[in-house]
Amino acid sequence: MTSLRTRDRMLVRLREQGIKDEVVLSAIGSIPRHIFVDEALSIRAYEDVSLPIGFGQTISQPYIVARMSEILRNGKTLDKVLEIGTGCGYQTAVLSKLAKEVYSVERIRPLVMKARGHLRELKCVNVKLGHADGNIGIAEYAPFDGIIVTAAASHMPQDLLDQLAVGGRLVIPVGTDEQILYLVERHTQKDYRHTKLEPVKFVPLLGGTS
Repeated sequence: MTSLRTRDRMLVRLREQGIKDEVVLSAIGSIPRHIFVDEALSIRAYEDVSLPIGFGQTISQPYIVARMSEILRNGKTLDKVLEIGTGCGYQTAVLSKLAKEVYSVERIRPLVMKARGHLRELKCVNVKLGHADGNIGIAEYAPFDGIIVTAAASHMPQDLLDQLAVGGRLVIPVGTDEQILYLVERHTQKDYRHTKLEPVKFVPLLGGTS
């Protein structure tokens, strides 16, 4: 269940679900998703489901990883990307194939350590991980031409909007009971365009660290 053939079937399914960006599909196909979940769950690693990774967190289903990555990339090579919510590091590993530099923050320290091990195993050398509150981003490395948030915010975080480069894209789920995936494009210093995309289901974006 962890073979290349299994991964190929996942890519066929993603294409059938409407993912068109072959660069994103190639990145996803090159990453062994089963190493990011507990061994007992590895048989389900290439199913289109989210899976628990401990601490009340999940690894997102392959479709949503592909969809958010495709929206963020928008057919272009990404320079500097910020990820909010490293989790086990799977989305981070995908981003490492799509961007020159990836900065990722996670509020739960044991997950930072787990993700660091996974990314080291895959030799993702263009990734910098931090243990921090994702709501405030990483101002010292801003601006970012792409920001991706892998937990649902109750509102649009102003700090993340401020850290988005002009011409950049923010992909973020927003909402509590009902969550919507948003694309935010920054056209000028003060002009942001918000686009509602589709309903999603994520764990909540929490403040602080643990």
